[in-house]
Amino acid sequence: MVNVRTRALGGVLVAAALLVTACGGSPGSAEKAASPSDPATVSGEITVLTNRTDLVGDGTMKRYAAEFTKVYPHVSVKFQAITDYEGEVKIRMNTSNYGDVLLIPNVIAKNSYPRFFAPLGSATGLAQKYRFTGKGEVNGSVYGLASFGAANGFVYNKDVWKRAGVTAWPTTPAQFLGDLQAIKAKGGATPYYTNYKDGWPLTKWTDVLGSPSCDPRANDKLATAADPWAAGSDLRIGDGLLYDIVHGKLAEPDPSTTNWEDSKGQLASGKIATMWLGSWAVAQLQDAAKKAGKDPASIGFMPFPAQSAGKFCPVILPDYLYAVSSHSEHKQAARAWIDWTLDKSGYAADNQAVSTVKAAPLPAALGPFTAAGVNFVELSQASAAKVNAIDNASEVGLTKPDYRQHLIDVARGAASGNLDSTLAGLGKKWADGAKAAE
Repeated sequence: MVNVRTRALGGVLVAAALLVTACGGSPGSAEKAASPSDPATVSGEITVLTNRTDLVGDGTMKRYAAEFTKVYPHVSVKFQAITDYEGEVKIRMNTSNYGDVLLIPNVIAKNSYPRFFAPLGSATGLAQKYRFTGKGEVNGSVYGLASFGAANGFVYNKDVWKRAGVTAWPTTPAQFLGDLQAIKAKGGATPYYTNYKDGWPLTKWTDVLGSPSCDPRANDKLATAADPWAAGSDLRIGDGLLYDIVHGKLAEPDPSTTNWEDSKGQLASGKIATMWLGSWAVAQLQDAAKKAGKDPASIGFMPFPAQSAGKFCPVILPDYLYAVSSHSEHKQAARAWIDWTLDKSGYAADNQAVSTVKAAPLPAALGPFTAAGVNFVELSQASAAKVNAIDNASEVGLTKPDYRQHLIDVARGAASGNLDSTLAGLGKKWADGAKAAE
């Protein structure tokens, strides 16, 4: 989601070795957080932890709560907005005080969910209504429901690309690089912006999984891959493109000075051409365009430059998962907030996000994708726990910014090595981690 990045889609992750499985904090009640059938019987004050500091600050969350209490008049909702969401909530989970409703920190191992969160229902039952239930499922029960989803892709300034003579989406990494070269040659805009310093945007490059291969099992296959960066693999293609962008001097000259908040205004005003983020960012960049006195329609969204059978394959991914603390004294009220937020609030639509509710329409941000006849891919999470275990044991950090920051440093000559040696090192670490995780 959104803390300092103002997004609702993961943030800067802390060391996976500090997983809460190894921390203190006593387990709470195993009582189910059941959906209430009669709003009049639900009561209590609940605390909702959120990384949406922006929406708490501008009163948006308070307005959502006011609408909620029209349906649940005996429930009082208060919010705690946390800037360093991952870091602070991880620490709080050593105690029993981590709110009633929270977004599950990415650092929490999936097999630890039953220790810290109340079950929301069976995976079979909830999957009939909601997307992404596999992300929060442990042993047949769901402990977290996605706040929303987003498609992977590049947010870009259409006016900048058009001035460089590019009007069609590139279909290969080489063509994409050529288009960035054309933007650089035209002058006036940084072709690509890494957001290196904030870090978390670099973690989104792992979201390339599934797009080049158009394979819904791309993430699961990491559990048995001898080398996830082998030639032709999704990660090799994605990380190779990032490396080539930086090595070709198509990104900002000093990555150590990047700033996420500033980057939104710069892209909206045409000083930056392109950023790899996700469809959730379209609404934010359009808002930035309005503030800059620019046309919001100048903000575009394009898929990763690779096709399978002539079609782009953007992957729809879940963002943070809503969960109910196992320590909550008002589990039914907490569950009521989650249900209402997903089903009735309009929160996903307001953010042009993919609703977790299967029956909901796709957001306007994905209209160009739909019109282009793309093949949307939703990744299987069947082997997510094993992939997570290997990632932790290997210390690669697929969901942390470190290895891609190093990749960028190598690409710009600030660290030794080259693309092949860097990715070979990651492959070896992964193989060693797979053995350690057996």
